[in-house]
Amino acid sequence: MDLLNAAGAPDTTDLIKDGTEATFMADVVETSQEIPVIVDFWAPWCGPCKTLGPLLEEAVTAAKGAVKMVKINVDEAQMIAAQLRIQSIPTVYAFFKGQPVDGFQGAQPGSEIKAFVDRVIEAAGGESPGGQLDDAVAAAEEMLAEGAASDAAQTFAAILGEDPNHAGAYGGLVRAHIAADDLDQAEAILNGAPAEISSSPELEAAHAQLELAKQAADAGPVAELTAAVEAAPDNHQARFDLAQALHANGEVEQAVSQLLELFRRDREWNDGAAKTQLFTIFDALKPNDPIVLNGRRKLSSMIFA
Repeated sequence: MDLLNAAGAPDTTDLIKDGTEATFMADVVETSQEIPVIVDFWAPWCGPCKTLGPLLEEAVTAAKGAVKMVKINVDEAQMIAAQLRIQSIPTVYAFFKGQPVDGFQGAQPGSEIKAFVDRVIEAAGGESPGGQLDDAVAAAEEMLAEGAASDAAQTFAAILGEDPNHAGAYGGLVRAHIAADDLDQAEAILNGAPAEISSSPELEAAHAQLELAKQAADAGPVAELTAAVEAAPDNHQARFDLAQALHANGEVEQAVSQLLELFRRDREWNDGAAKTQLFTIFDALKPNDPIVLNGRRKLSSMIFA
């Protein structure tokens, strides 16, 4: 399955350079008439700059000529820093057609930097490498959401044929097998993940979903466990089992509530099982899911009370 157009590979020479006030017009304003230019404003004394710079360079290099990068030392380019109102560093601006079109301040994780670079390229009318693969992942995710687990698995596998280290596709393939109730195969795929992506958020989420799917297979009846907890509120095992049963029944928010109550009553019970289970549920969901945000906030308030 050919998901990438290999024709017309862009020029990757001269992608990243050090700029000065004297070269800013040529390196940034004029160059950005044709191709977006990301400008990294930094200084030798800036600790976060030393982390951000290499991550930016890596993302720009990976874009294979779809964007360029210029590094500006603000100590040596104070006039430009003043004109662009650079108030703290690191600050990053993206220029296209001579104008700033996007930017951010402060250190960012690698995933955010990649998303920023992709966004800049797309805003300039280009297509980032991996853009077509990412579109294919999105299509496979839609298949999975609609219940077509087999079709989704085939698409994820085809994407991995083009990019074996595509974490989104790898995590998706695991989740497709979970959805098909083929937990052994899902676990085998997860265990065979390339080392480069084994700790990625996508695979961490797939691992958490696999653990929850295994638990669901042994979950007890919600009604009986609810009655047991109501009869004996300090029966921690019953409350923990109820949380597992609720989650298996799709009642995720109620499961989180029971685990938070268990943590409130005895945070050390069973080697902190309530907290561990909460983190498993949080990892299985999207980071911005309201259940995750509210659950983490409530858990933190208990921990630091």
